[in-house]
Amino acid sequence: MPVPNSKHSPEHRAGHCAANSAGSAEQTSAPTAAVKVWWVYMVRAANGHLYTGISTDPHRRLLQHQRGKGARFFNRSPAVALVWFERCTDHSDALRQERCVKALAKATKERLISQLNAELSIAASSCAASDARAKLDPL
Repeated sequence: MPVPNSKHSPEHRAGHCAANSAGSAEQTSAPTAAVKVWWVYMVRAANGHLYTGISTDPHRRLLQHQRGKGARFFNRSPAVALVWFERCTDHSDALRQERCVKALAKATKERLISQLNAELSIAASSCAASDARAKLDPL
């Protein structure tokens, strides 16, 4: 159904809009939106329970949880620490990964946390070792 006070049919307007948007893209390069990085994460509560969620900034989200913002999960026991996180390709992937992590047994989640801590520990010690060597080696 045509729009009142319009000279052109909807098909003509749709074609015209598509042509104009294609032309304008060629004339000026619009800034591209930054792609958000999504993470799936686990936070340990004071009572030892684990909360799993997704965010574009897990550290900021932990602070929000600690201030009582967001998940009701922390009403009974406050958020203590961000204990595990993993980068996802996009929001949909983060949601899928969150469901998978939530379905894991607690023992399996604890293994994930241990593996991440071991990886971070190894990375930190290798960085510290190279810094120490650099300070000790003569120029």
